[in-house]
Amino acid sequence: MAEILALDDVLDATVLVGKILKKKGHVVHTFTEEDEAIAFARRHPVDLAILDIKLKRMSGIEVLALLKEDNPEMRAIMLTGYPTVETAREAISLGADEYCVKPIDRTELEEKVEKVLAGRPTT
Repeated sequence: MAEILALDDVLDATVLVGKILKKKGHVVHTFTEEDEAIAFARRHPVDLAILDIKLKRMSGIEVLALLKEDNPEMRAIMLTGYPTVETAREAISLGADEYCVKPIDRTELEEKVEKVLAGRPTT
């Protein structure tokens, strides 16, 4: 069981991620505001952050950089509805372990979360 932070500016997306991963036994903390998610991560241990790239005030890439400053061991999966090679490269260079394209596929998310938490290379 892992402590997972999910941040997306769309409430339904965080609810979906939460439902999927809670069924797998994880504790999922969902946020739609960047500041709240960052503050939570500074006060509580987080094993995995699932971050949308397009947020309200910051990008998911910026949030990832801040979270990694406080917790370099934290794993991360980036979500986007607008995939680009540049965004993927930037996310990986800042320490993201995986990249998922929206709409979220339940099986794909479950598999990627399992692999990232186990520290195995993903495909």
